[in-house]
Amino acid sequence: MTTLASVLPTTPVTGPPARFRDLLACEWIKMRSLRSTPWTIALTVLFVIGSSAVATLADNAAHSGPADFLPYDAYPPAGYWTLILVASSMGALTVVSEYSSGLIRTTTVAVPARGSVVLAKAAVTAALWTVVGTVISTGSFLVSQAILSGRHAGVPLTHPGVFRALLASALLAPVCALIGLGLGVLLRHSAATMVTSIFTLLMLPPMFSESDRWSADINHAMVSAAWKRLVQSWEPDPGSLGYTGTVTGSWIVYALWPLIAIALAVLVVRRRDV
Repeated sequence: MTTLASVLPTTPVTGPPARFRDLLACEWIKMRSLRSTPWTIALTVLFVIGSSAVATLADNAAHSGPADFLPYDAYPPAGYWTLILVASSMGALTVVSEYSSGLIRTTTVAVPARGSVVLAKAAVTAALWTVVGTVISTGSFLVSQAILSGRHAGVPLTHPGVFRALLASALLAPVCALIGLGLGVLLRHSAATMVTSIFTLLMLPPMFSESDRWSADINHAMVSAAWKRLVQSWEPDPGSLGYTGTVTGSWIVYALWPLIAIALAVLVVRRRDV
């Protein structure tokens, strides 16, 4: 009788480690392969730009000159609250969909550097939603000013306050998407992540008024409040009894929320089992 013996290698056979650009390509393929992604983005773009058109048409006070920038015609809160909701939810789904399907185990086996995987997801998410946010913000401005031009009340892009509002509205999408992604890594559950994102980004800020200093400070530290301050083209009334956020502080809020969310996600994913 002949016995077949298999000789195992003394050293494991390993391939070269995945490069970061390879991780970016993989995450882009994952995101692009989801049928819901292009449909959700398309419907969101149409809805938010359409809300700008409706808000401008409904503004009976926007008649003939002198022309001034009307930020809440171009960027109505109702449309941009929807953008916050969709962007944060889609950012969360980038992660929680892999946890719910078990694909995250395959990903971590193929790429043991879990922190790099999270950073690749964050980079792809930020790039995609920056493009989406720019399209929405520019489209909202152009549609609103096209309607207002018929009333001789339109303003150009170079008008004071316009570019800041356009930039803040464009960056709102990637900021919220990255916050949702970070919460998705921390919570790893679809329903919990969605509820936490909605509560943090939309429901929590109105609970804190600007009448008291401590309450105003909490309100101004929220993303939606920072967006409203950046879109606002007029200076606060010196005689107002409330406390108003600053433009510089609002930009800092924009920067800190996604940075903290992704930093916590990277830290947690390195220390926690899948």
